[in-house]
Amino acid sequence: MKEYVIGIDIGGTFTKTGFVDRDGNCFAEGVAPTDTFDNVDNFLEYLIKELDAAEKQLEGPYRIAGVGIGAPNGNFHNGTIENAPNLRWRGTIPFADMVNKHYNVPVRLTNDANAAALGEMVYGGARGMKDFIMITLGTGLGSGIVVNGDLVYGHDGFAGELGHVNVVENGRRCGCGNHGCLETYVSAPGIKRTVFELLAHDSSGSELADFSYNELDSEMIYNAAKNDDPIALKAFEITGQTLGKKLADSVVHTSPEAIFLFGGLSKSGDFIFKPTKKYLEESVMINFKNKVKILPSQLTDRNAAVMGASALIWKELDK
Repeated sequence: MKEYVIGIDIGGTFTKTGFVDRDGNCFAEGVAPTDTFDNVDNFLEYLIKELDAAEKQLEGPYRIAGVGIGAPNGNFHNGTIENAPNLRWRGTIPFADMVNKHYNVPVRLTNDANAAALGEMVYGGARGMKDFIMITLGTGLGSGIVVNGDLVYGHDGFAGELGHVNVVENGRRCGCGNHGCLETYVSAPGIKRTVFELLAHDSSGSELADFSYNELDSEMIYNAAKNDDPIALKAFEITGQTLGKKLADSVVHTSPEAIFLFGGLSKSGDFIFKPTKKYLEESVMINFKNKVKILPSQLTDRNAAVMGASALIWKELDK
């Protein structure tokens, strides 16, 4: 009998879903709004109806083996979403238990970056690896750290928040409430802020000077870099330098075989990969030099978030 895991990726604006088989094929994919629901109960009611309708698209005899959920500030130990700044539902939400009332199967929840790391390990470039780090570069910077084949959760379920290590004392304000966090410098909004800081000193010769702050996005910066725009090239160099130096710290902590970059900013290719690798090698302890690969995710063209969420269940069943 065919087995599927329901994968759910909860984002601040949209929630993506799909029914994923063991080979990583995703069926009956769907998208539901997240930010239109003030109440999590109403959101879940809507989501379950959408999943029930999508399930009717599956053919032949099958069974649902479990439900895997990736969510911002997701706590694997408790199955809760806790104080997520980009969701409208506040406080601690026992989301896994709420889903369990509708599906009498294993339900597991973790944060979105951990789910992406599992997806890479089960379906992507980290297959066969036991020690690696996944970095997601989007609106923020997320990370999933895998040691000896298992995700690192820590005693409270929140280990591995590399986006919130400090890189500049009293630096840019972060959504977490602190100042100078890595994600305020290495993310889509972060590189945009770097561009405008550079433009404030010298805007000559840059096409980016023609855009307002609200108009500019990271894809436009990438396109400018392809045109040899000096400000865009400098912004990528600074961003890669900041990331590479901090990844050097992570390398001495866990000695990963590889570090994968995933998300919108990683699609900038060598503009972000080359300086990241360069400054990691310049900064890391000699014992680790030229040992760690910096690689693009192999899930880029697939529904990575949903697949990663489903991998929570497949990995548990395989144990």
